[in-house]
Amino acid sequence: MKPELQYLVYVAAFTGLLWIPYILDRAAKWGLMGAVGYPDNPPPQSPWARRLIKAHYNAVENLVVFAALVLAAHAAGVSNAAIGTAAIVYFWARVVHAAAYTFAIPWVRTLAFTVAWLAMAVIAWYDLQKIYSISPA
Repeated sequence: MKPELQYLVYVAAFTGLLWIPYILDRAAKWGLMGAVGYPDNPPPQSPWARRLIKAHYNAVENLVVFAALVLAAHAAGVSNAAIGTAAIVYFWARVVHAAAYTFAIPWVRTLAFTVAWLAMAVIAWYDLQKIYSISPA
């Protein structure tokens, strides 16, 4: 399997698992019945869990873009070391982003988000080169 597709699977799996810690916190704070129900006035979740929820939303939003770029590259037959490396960098940047967001590390969170965005930009660049038949410099 090409590295960009392999890391797309890793990113999707990681994003799909991010809900588990904050749901466990919810069950601890609200009780099991509150966590599976719809309490009228639930107590707030732990601050780290509220941040992880936001990190999870951000991961889902960015997964859409990352997946579209990787799948477009695959459909167009564009695969090279730069795209594979960008996919690996994207995955690890998203892991760091989620951890930094959860543990309230502001500069690291922002840097990780930027690195992930730049990794997507690399993939987009190669997709656009294929679309417009631009030869690489």
